[in-house]
Amino acid sequence: MRQAHGGSRAVLLGVVALSVAAAAAEGPTTAAGRTVATSVAPGASAVGSPIRWPSPWPSPSPSPGPSPSPRPSAPPTGADGDAFTLVATGDLLIHGPVASRALADGDGKRYDFRPMLRKVRPIIAGADLALCHIETPMSADDRDISGYPIFNTPHELADAVAWAGYDGCSTASNHSVDRGLAGVRDTLHALDARRLAHAGTARSATEARRIELHAVKGAVVAHLSYTYGTNGMPVPAGAPWSVNLISIRGILADARRARAAGATFVVVSLHWGEEYRTEPTATQLSQAKVLLASPDVDLILGDHVHVQQPVERVGDKYVVYGMGNLLSNQSPAAALAPQTQDGAIVGVRVVRRAGRWVAGGVSITATYCQIGPYTVWPVTRALAQASTPASLRADLTASLARTKAIYASLKGHRHDASVL
Repeated sequence: MRQAHGGSRAVLLGVVALSVAAAAAEGPTTAAGRTVATSVAPGASAVGSPIRWPSPWPSPSPSPGPSPSPRPSAPPTGADGDAFTLVATGDLLIHGPVASRALADGDGKRYDFRPMLRKVRPIIAGADLALCHIETPMSADDRDISGYPIFNTPHELADAVAWAGYDGCSTASNHSVDRGLAGVRDTLHALDARRLAHAGTARSATEARRIELHAVKGAVVAHLSYTYGTNGMPVPAGAPWSVNLISIRGILADARRARAAGATFVVVSLHWGEEYRTEPTATQLSQAKVLLASPDVDLILGDHVHVQQPVERVGDKYVVYGMGNLLSNQSPAAALAPQTQDGAIVGVRVVRRAGRWVAGGVSITATYCQIGPYTVWPVTRALAQASTPASLRADLTASLARTKAIYASLKGHRHDASVL
């Protein structure tokens, strides 16, 4: 959650050096409420480190535009401070028509993705920690913008992500290296310029050995990010560290080192699974089982398949196999399943029990991406509002039914998440 003035929010403590397995094998709040980062030496605790920006790369200035309206305040999570709320969302997949609409929303002079996220902004900004998934590389100068199959996304997407209230994003995806190492650099420059944390890709071997840590109400949350592959695109020559590839051994090693650096709750984002399949694959099931058996991994957030997949509870841990698309041009009009328009704002209430921070429950706020304006609607809230267009209600009702069916589909785990 990013607020204009003070309040409870996640603070990016720093980027902590830790080893990432070879690809082949496998801040405190300022007066204005902005996130700052601290650099932490390998093996050192992030808590109490001096504040400074660790990145030596120049970053583009945030795009011009009207000042955003005041951010909503976070709801209280308990007077004792032993709980916080984390929200996460699925793929930000900027196809050509989505970018074209953003340009129109910017009066043809700039790209403005904020109207697309306006309806879900109160939910995202209302959490103590909000994480997004940047699937496509961003451009530094908005030249040669393109969609599928080789993406090049306007950097103003980062403006909208920050404006919506996100604190950080996973960036490891099968499109991470669509534009080579230059695309990785441009994407991370854009996120840095908006004070957005990131995990999963890197501009140097040094940066690849670092993770993001967020201080949230007495807890320290680590965020790790990995992808199954890069769509056949070669990882840049001489830069195997530019994108984290899934290696169970490597992930567990990284999680252990995150714990040693002070993390009390470890989130792993995985770009995995089989596209358009609402059931987790055998590989997803087996990888989740191994990861959650480790004392160093607390929560798994899945992306990539462009539809939602169910949630599984394992003791006091959870895996969200697939969060679906948040924003994209996928729909039946593109000869795809209607589920590609459905997504989730995954809400996790993290509580302290017997000295440990654990996931106390998972909720799903169903979302629906309206093709054309590309408005992301929080479905249940929209259906309850008289101002929602009558022409949209049937689509929203059908979307909610599809979402509920998916989260009730995993045998033995039909009640592991509540759909709101």
